[in-house]
Amino acid sequence: MSGALPISPLAPGRRWTWPVPGSKSITNRAFVLAALAEGTTRLSGVLESDDTRYMRLGLEAMGVRVRDDGPIVQIDGGWTRLRAPREPLFVGNSGTTVRFLAALAALVPGQTTLVGDEHMAKRPIADLVDGLRQLGVSVTCASGCPPLTITGGLYGGSHVRMRGDRSSQYFTALLLMGGLCGRPLRIEIEGPLVSRPYVEMTIRMLEDFGAQIDTEANAFVVHPVEAYRPLTYAIEPDASAASYPFALAAAGRHDIVVELGTRSLQGDYGFVDVLAQMGAEVERTPLQTRVRAATRLRGVDVDMHHISDTVMTLAAIAPLAEGPTTIRNVANIRIKETDRLLATVTELRRLGQDVEMGSDWLRVNPRPLTPATIDCYSDHRMAMSFAVLGSVVPGVTIADPACVSKTYPRFWDHLADFGARAAV
Repeated sequence: MSGALPISPLAPGRRWTWPVPGSKSITNRAFVLAALAEGTTRLSGVLESDDTRYMRLGLEAMGVRVRDDGPIVQIDGGWTRLRAPREPLFVGNSGTTVRFLAALAALVPGQTTLVGDEHMAKRPIADLVDGLRQLGVSVTCASGCPPLTITGGLYGGSHVRMRGDRSSQYFTALLLMGGLCGRPLRIEIEGPLVSRPYVEMTIRMLEDFGAQIDTEANAFVVHPVEAYRPLTYAIEPDASAASYPFALAAAGRHDIVVELGTRSLQGDYGFVDVLAQMGAEVERTPLQTRVRAATRLRGVDVDMHHISDTVMTLAAIAPLAEGPTTIRNVANIRIKETDRLLATVTELRRLGQDVEMGSDWLRVNPRPLTPATIDCYSDHRMAMSFAVLGSVVPGVTIADPACVSKTYPRFWDHLADFGARAAV
């Protein structure tokens, strides 16, 4: 899809079970774990998107065999299959891919170079580079951002200490490879750990694949195993992506179900609690969640440190609430695909909103909406979040609708399908 996309408001009262695609976070973790498992792993519910394609292509270039069998993805993995790629691996702007493959490359003799697009070249990775160097891994990274080159197979350390306030993905990367280091690996957290639920997800998945991990107050200890075990593994719908239909239900006075419930591995499932605080009716079962219209949205004051990928979803519907909405403790979103804090504030102001901000917070004081075209900054979450607002009130145009291909290529199809349904 090319060209700007005007969003048409939808009449209230629609009902639908929204087909949210598989979790990007779980898909890319499962790809790496399957690559390290000796044997064939069968994955269902795999997300097909830019980010997961870069991960798949990178693993294939490192010797892993990946096959499609209808809706199942089969991965023939094992440490003995892994080899250094012949060419640099292009990761686009996929943070999980560059970070997870950097750690994986530490296990592989030879040199692995990871390169990305112009946006990736601005995304910090120095903390992970330092962590790998503490293990004795040789890493070349001139700018503290990609590109970087890892010389693997020569590590000898068993203790890593990293700042916890930058990205949980640095810790996930080391946890994923830690069981195959040949000795216990202790990963210490300096300060608070941002987005801790993502690390807890990683640990649960690692344990499913046969890893043994001890969790302490400020550290993780990964015990050595001979190999991870292959599995038949189902990937649940993406909780971050589910925030868009859930927000649309609450703000647009609809009734929407997503096949994601209280058994979810994903911390971003907690976004429904924020919507409940705003006045939405939320019904939860182990495998399904239903959000129904709020009679009115109330502004909230919420710490979103651990569900920061849903910050923009909340900010985009904040202009529709009665009273201000304050989002706190989210400095980590400034090193995502873009500076999401500044981008969100800029676009809300473009829409005529009174927005205050600090280094790790923003406050939206609702004002009448001024029609505007939203700059997406090549960020999929900017496009989808403000599409929710435009589906409730007129005047919102998305400048770069194609950027949703990063994690949710069929988002516009699903929004159109929802809009085509007769109001009930």
